[in-house]
Amino acid sequence: MINHTIGFIGSGQMARALAQGFVSAGLVEGGRIVHCDPVQAAAEQFAQQVGGSRKSASNGEIVAEANVIFLAVKPQNMPAVFSEIGGQIAPEKLVVSIAAGVTLGRLSEGLKTTRVVRVMPNTPALVGKGASAYALGPAATAADGQLVGQLLGAVGQAFQVDEKLLDAVTGLSGSGPAFVYVMIEALADGGVRMGLPRDIALALAAQTVRGSAEMVLSTGEHPAALKDKVASPGGTTIAGLAALEERGLRSALIAAVEAATRRSQELGKG
Repeated sequence: MINHTIGFIGSGQMARALAQGFVSAGLVEGGRIVHCDPVQAAAEQFAQQVGGSRKSASNGEIVAEANVIFLAVKPQNMPAVFSEIGGQIAPEKLVVSIAAGVTLGRLSEGLKTTRVVRVMPNTPALVGKGASAYALGPAATAADGQLVGQLLGAVGQAFQVDEKLLDAVTGLSGSGPAFVYVMIEALADGGVRMGLPRDIALALAAQTVRGSAEMVLSTGEHPAALKDKVASPGGTTIAGLAALEERGLRSALIAAVEAATRRSQELGKG
């Protein structure tokens, strides 16, 4: 059990996912989580989903009470947060930002504190299957890194990386769930086109993606090797793979990750 009070500036979906994960994993008691959001509906939903959590009246109250402060706001809203709480954070407090593209340098300058950690989580954290990465600021300690890794590990897998890699993490695992959802939808549409009922096609597509991902993670084999085991000579799978190659699935997915990474870099300059 972690004895810190954890504050969330921003009560949106990712903030709720993280807080729920912390409580479900037994790392943090609900009563040690405080949150604030200018959107009343978001604050109320956070309170409903994270039992025992407490709603604060202002971001200033979060800064005063919490030992670990999560900045869970959109990158575009970060300047307003800087204006409100910059210079108010005691040096012994840890700030963790999940805003895409906002660099450690901008965080330190805007908040006027250097004990910061930048994190890129993703939405599967909602079901405990998140893929996160984090980078430590100049004054963050090894213990801070261990704490953040422990918290993120409660909602999936977490990796410490150099900050220069976080935009690529954003493009891959941050945006990646949306790319996978499109793949699941397209697989299901293919099944429907071939005569399957919609509900069965969607369930088969989603379970196929889940099972395939688990095969990669549990066996440690390269995806190409696992692919080759499915594709027998002259069979159905190799015919389907040829169709994917003809239509450029690989290059489309690579381009999607690159485009999302570039956008993260742009947000960081904003």
